[in-house]
Amino acid sequence: MPIDETLARYSDFSFKTAIVVYALALTLLFWQYATARGHRVVERELASVGGGAAPQGPGRIIEPQRRSLSERVGNMAFSVLVVAVALHVVAIVLRGFSTHRFPLGNMYEFITMATAAAVLTGLLFLREQRHRSVWAFLLVPVLILLFLAGTVLHSEAAPVVPALQSYWLPVHVTIVSVGSGVFLFAGVASILFLYRLRRQPDGAESNNVFGSIARRLPDARTLDRLAYTATVIGFPLFGAGVILGAIWAEAAWGRYWAWDPKETGSFITWVLYAAYLHARATSGWRATRAAWINIAAFAANLFNLFFINMVVNGLHSYAGLN
Repeated sequence: MPIDETLARYSDFSFKTAIVVYALALTLLFWQYATARGHRVVERELASVGGGAAPQGPGRIIEPQRRSLSERVGNMAFSVLVVAVALHVVAIVLRGFSTHRFPLGNMYEFITMATAAAVLTGLLFLREQRHRSVWAFLLVPVLILLFLAGTVLHSEAAPVVPALQSYWLPVHVTIVSVGSGVFLFAGVASILFLYRLRRQPDGAESNNVFGSIARRLPDARTLDRLAYTATVIGFPLFGAGVILGAIWAEAAWGRYWAWDPKETGSFITWVLYAAYLHARATSGWRATRAAWINIAAFAANLFNLFFINMVVNGLHSYAGLN
């Protein structure tokens, strides 16, 4: 079927608009992050109730504070972020309708899907007000990846190469892209966890800029839990994607595994994430060591996405650069 050029243009417009709105949300989040202060509870002791005798013990009343400018900016940023996510998803859907196929045929579409999975994971895990400071750091790699996808890696709406014209495309690549997006969230959480430990806000560095940044983050245990929980979700997804890819390879090329660079890189990434989960479950391992493994696995995933697809020639070289 011919490409629907109108829908393709709307998809590109939604994609570009999403980047602008993400950037606006990030600006507001940084503003909130820079001006946020610790929450204070106003308490007062009551000597008596009404005009009668004093109570047996002092009463405690927590008076609700008026929302600060920082809190209002944070709420505004979250609303803007929701709009950006909606535009992001619309861009993916319109891309699919315009090409009459599942929109995962090149790196531009893969990164668009993976970053959408990352921000949707953030919406799932960062709903509480005390966790929202993580958004300021999650959106940085998301915006970088979207910028690369929209410039260097952008591909015009077109049919996929014959090797990808299979019902396995929406199954295998969707699972891998969603798993990669969840791993992006987990990697950011592990980096922030290590930073939080390194710059303890209660230590000697609490009054400098690094301590100030750390003080506004969730506590280290919360960040470690976010990274671990996300990896627990992403690990079986990514593993299922690798297995389904092997089944697709047997149907397309007559073998399940040939140690193609992409296959090898995916296997190494999966092993590293398995090592992280094993380390988290093994007594005697410090959480910091496990976090470094998680970051190494995230770096391997990025290496597999960019270097293998763009530099190394193999059966999976479908970068779609033009």
